[in-house]
Amino acid sequence: MSELPKSAKAVIIGGGIIGCSVAYHLAKLGWTDTVLLERKKLTSGTTFHAAGLVGQLRSNANITELLGYSVDLYNRLEEETGLGTGWKMNGGLRLACNEERWTEVKRQATTAHSFGLDMQLLTPQEAQDLWPLMDIGDVVGAAFLPTDGQANPSDITQALAKGARMNGATIMEDTKVLSIEMEDDVIKGVHTDKGFIECEKVICCAGQWTRNFAKSVGVNVPLVPVEHQYMVTEQIAGVESNLPTLRDPDRLTYYKEEVGGLVMGGYEPNPIPWAMDGIPKGFHFTLLDSNFDHFEQLMELSLGRVPALETAGIKELVNGPESFTPDGNFILGEAPELKNFFVGAGFNAFGIASGGGAGMVLAEWVAKGEPPFDVWPVDIRRFGSRHFDDNWVRTRTLEAYGKHYTIAWPHEEHSTGRGGRKSPLYDRLLNQGACFGEKLGWERPNWFADIENGQEAKDEYSYGRQNWFEKVGKEHQNTRENVSVFDQSSFAKFLMVGPDAEKALNWICANDVSGPVGSLIYTQMLNDHGGIECDLTVARTKRDEYYIVTGTGYATHDFHWISSNIPEGLNAYLIDITSSKAVLSIMGPNARKVLEKLTTDDISHEGFTFGTAKEIGLAGAPVLAFRLTYVGELGWELHMPSEYAANVYDAIMEAGQDLGIQNAGYRAIESCRLEKGYRAWSSDIGPDHTPIEAGMGFAVKLKTNIDFKGRKAIEKQKAEGVQKRMATFTVDDPDVILLGRETIYRDGVRVGWLSSAGFGYTLNKPIGFGYVRNKDGVDADYLKSGEYELEVATKRVKASLHLAPLFDPKMDKVKQ
Repeated sequence: MSELPKSAKAVIIGGGIIGCSVAYHLAKLGWTDTVLLERKKLTSGTTFHAAGLVGQLRSNANITELLGYSVDLYNRLEEETGLGTGWKMNGGLRLACNEERWTEVKRQATTAHSFGLDMQLLTPQEAQDLWPLMDIGDVVGAAFLPTDGQANPSDITQALAKGARMNGATIMEDTKVLSIEMEDDVIKGVHTDKGFIECEKVICCAGQWTRNFAKSVGVNVPLVPVEHQYMVTEQIAGVESNLPTLRDPDRLTYYKEEVGGLVMGGYEPNPIPWAMDGIPKGFHFTLLDSNFDHFEQLMELSLGRVPALETAGIKELVNGPESFTPDGNFILGEAPELKNFFVGAGFNAFGIASGGGAGMVLAEWVAKGEPPFDVWPVDIRRFGSRHFDDNWVRTRTLEAYGKHYTIAWPHEEHSTGRGGRKSPLYDRLLNQGACFGEKLGWERPNWFADIENGQEAKDEYSYGRQNWFEKVGKEHQNTRENVSVFDQSSFAKFLMVGPDAEKALNWICANDVSGPVGSLIYTQMLNDHGGIECDLTVARTKRDEYYIVTGTGYATHDFHWISSNIPEGLNAYLIDITSSKAVLSIMGPNARKVLEKLTTDDISHEGFTFGTAKEIGLAGAPVLAFRLTYVGELGWELHMPSEYAANVYDAIMEAGQDLGIQNAGYRAIESCRLEKGYRAWSSDIGPDHTPIEAGMGFAVKLKTNIDFKGRKAIEKQKAEGVQKRMATFTVDDPDVILLGRETIYRDGVRVGWLSSAGFGYTLNKPIGFGYVRNKDGVDADYLKSGEYELEVATKRVKASLHLAPLFDPKMDKVKQ
């Protein structure tokens, strides 16, 4: 064995497919002083027993691209390294055995088309022609993706390791990492059982060991080990080497060919957690005892699909624990708790499919300080304080595992681990029919059931109109015509304080925050490419203090982005005050009339203009009031100490009795914001989209001489034009259901997909937002000159494009 290096630029912990992929890609980027440390042998953790199916399609375009990169890499890796990988592009079949599943599959096919994948819909007989061993008696239809495939996990990993070594990386087996040495929260190096390596950056790719190891340096990685079994048969007549992989989600099972036999596994609804008291010492190249009784439920389901399994010889039943996460997505990125500590873990039994792409993304993140494209669905910063508790993480993760093959219903909520974070109004709203959803542990009212007439406050899922559709329409209508109250206490709320607070925020924010105390600024925060990293509201509350409000789910991400980008040497500090403040939003034409009953402060149009904030006394409470709207109506956000919220809410509801006041939830907000043209971060806007592309150039301070992060990129776009622009689309038929990811066609050519969608109750039309792309440039004339269609569940429907808000009462320009 070679001698342990004394220093390295980066140390990778873990020699599975992810760690080796990161080493390979860092070496390709020229980081030859990269060292990978594996406590035993490469693949000895969980990679060696992975099933090895490689599928590409996910509900997010960039994660699909990441998986597609894996396929491209596996196609060339054997030739590059000279090592066999077991990779074959034999295609992948997915079955549908009922009409709801068939609708899901058709929508998946449309998503595939949106992202440039050739997913083909097949009849049951066409599917059987590709997979002759299966019984198709209950099959409604199938989808086939020719570029899916399968690989040998250990061989792929060894090839990546050889490629890493060929490009200068060092890989050390039988070298156990003991601890990370830090000084003043700065990584100084890694202690191993072979000695110390000085390094700047650590990349933890330790699979199911990652959570406990990361805890040793204060980093939270929400994952738990779960037993996962699959069966390997002897040779079966009719199983050819080019047999596609097969997923049969209605029977919870998957299949692939192996040496003339079949591998069959699945995702049972009652998974078994493993190592609840810790992973045993020395656990490597180790399998768990086969649990035939537990596997029997999958075996019974599989016999109805593949009758030949009843007489097939069984080589083994593999039971290998793998790491799973609370939302079923893997975890990538720099830990928000510790600079230069990166994570690649929690791959939910699709580490082979994502290994190539995840390694590439993480390597670029390490080397360049940012990923090559937005990977929010797998970003470690999507988690928060709720995810520190092991029991909660395990409970939610087991639910996610059990849903792996169930239908992914639109608007579906989790049922386990609920009730963690509640607004002070939770019980009041529950008693009034609130049906709650969850976001980052917060319970939030999605809609209010008509409990007086017997409606249950419970979502009933389907791909058609769901049971809340009409009730949300009434909440929407009341917001447009009277006044509604929204409990938005879950907003993430920060304070930026210090003598240099203005200077710091004017560097981080694209809009100008140098206005007087009381100014309220809607702004984005940009990366160096002009991409939108945060989308939020900033109120100047004092000369040296700003109150920042952002979306519930982005609390960890946005706090990390802001605090990490305060220029060095400035005296400014960011403080999270989320839990101390409750928020009531009162919106609608009668909003002012309600508030006038409760305060002596001037809230007239002249005295409290749009886009301003001020402290007012309201129903005996000190309230920081924002004059703004996310629904397109006259309204205020009322921020107050949490202990006042219940009394203020009661007073507002009493004052509004004769003005039509009602509760409303987040689904009404969503409908209203679509009509008003307001963008949502993580769907419509994000790091891959600039304000110019998103039609939000009005919120960028280019007319000032103030420098800000991303300014040069925005100036360049303004001068040279853009290749994509966001637009709004409507469909005249109100029965068409838009959910997002529907394909956009311009003059018959695919030009993009819907980033978000829903129903506009005022217009009585489906509405979607999406970017129209054209490599030769996109401007208003180009957008308006085309004829548009949307592909919805593989069928094209005529659509109209709009550049202005669909509904705009212009409350900021009208005195009310």
